[in-house]
Amino acid sequence: MSIQLSISGDDTFTDPEVIEGPFNASIQGSFSGTTVTVQRSTNKTDWYDVDTFTSAGEWPGFEPERLHYRIGVKAGEYSAGPVLVRIGANRRNSI
Repeated sequence: MSIQLSISGDDTFTDPEVIEGPFNASIQGSFSGTTVTVQRSTNKTDWYDVDTFTSAGEWPGFEPERLHYRIGVKAGEYSAGPVLVRIGANRRNSI
């Protein structure tokens, strides 16, 4: 299952996705000066940064536990241009 979102402003993230095992983060668009952040959480309240990106691309990842993930732009980290983000895994689990 995957979730995606078009971002054109600060403090905007996808809905949480439960991920276990391999996953992929995708960032597309004609943006500049914007930092995209992948975050994870055990409770959908406390979010911790996993990685940050400043350019378009595809990045694989692996999560050994069943945790919530989201991808987006934190407050103060949007500059210009639309950003299309997507995070997905082979299956969706519920916790």
